[in-house]
Amino acid sequence: MTEFFQSFGMNYEWAWFVATISGILLIALPLMLAVAMIIYVDRKVWAAINLRRGPNVVGPWGLLQSFADGLKVFLQETIIPSAANKGIFLLAPIITFTVALAAWAVVPFDAGVVLADINVGLLYILAISSLGVYGVVMSGWASNSKYPFYSAMRAAAQMISYEVSIGFILVCVVLFAGTFNLSAIVNEQQGFGLGIINAYVVHPLLFPMWVVFFISSLAETARVPFDLTEAESELVAGYQTEYSSMSFALFWLGEYANILLMCSLNTLLFFGGWLPPLDVDWIPWFDIPGIIWFLGKTFLFFFMFSWVMATVPRYRYDQLMRLGWKVFLPMSLLFVAVISGYLMATGHFEGQA
Repeated sequence: MTEFFQSFGMNYEWAWFVATISGILLIALPLMLAVAMIIYVDRKVWAAINLRRGPNVVGPWGLLQSFADGLKVFLQETIIPSAANKGIFLLAPIITFTVALAAWAVVPFDAGVVLADINVGLLYILAISSLGVYGVVMSGWASNSKYPFYSAMRAAAQMISYEVSIGFILVCVVLFAGTFNLSAIVNEQQGFGLGIINAYVVHPLLFPMWVVFFISSLAETARVPFDLTEAESELVAGYQTEYSSMSFALFWLGEYANILLMCSLNTLLFFGGWLPPLDVDWIPWFDIPGIIWFLGKTFLFFFMFSWVMATVPRYRYDQLMRLGWKVFLPMSLLFVAVISGYLMATGHFEGQA
């Protein structure tokens, strides 16, 4: 893209700057539109499972409901509690929203379609997503209210607990792929299963890790059945209780951007990213753009997120923490050792060298 802007007579520095800003907008603006639409899809899926109609008034089939909700919060007054730390109170949702967007910088939507194709993309996502806990803790503490503070402590413990398991699961994927680059991980999945299936999930050692990763994704994004940070019975709306107007909307946007990120990671790490499901020439789906495959798989995972939210009852907090520390952590550690031994025994690392 830099070369494209240089063709208009710009020097390299300005061309790089304009290209970078354009790339950021090409990701951020469609992402915000996608967040608005998946909120609508979320509500429609819940309604269908509960035998209700869902949003159906604002716009055709209710498609404009999310935009109406966004306009409503935009026009509302921002209320700051008198005893709150105003600076940190306003900074917390900005941090949450910014961190949620920053993680998308290394997500490849298709071959070569990525803002920053860095060699440590997976480490970047793991690091940047862990920063989201700061916005949550800051909002709970700055509100100067016991319920948001309790919720923030819960959220911090929950996110840290499941990030540990996610980290070991990513190690399993990296051992097979031999790289931290997300585009390279997708390319390594081409023909991985029986020479024709483009996915890591078909391997008997990686399928259990995908199941754990999917459940940990629910916990990391505080979705049902792990939404203990917003348990209505004791925490009202959790760390967002004192927020209103656009500050509340920024939390909402950041939360759904993180949900989409985890859905895309499921797609990239285990289901072949932008690759079609089968690597066979006699099916004419190689003419379908890779970004369509990527978006379709990501939407499928989001549907699974919504399905779980509409059907699975909420865990107790002790069950949540026990699952993370006594089940997922030992299991992921064991699989790191087993997969390492399996790859050593099969000469996988020698082939990479």
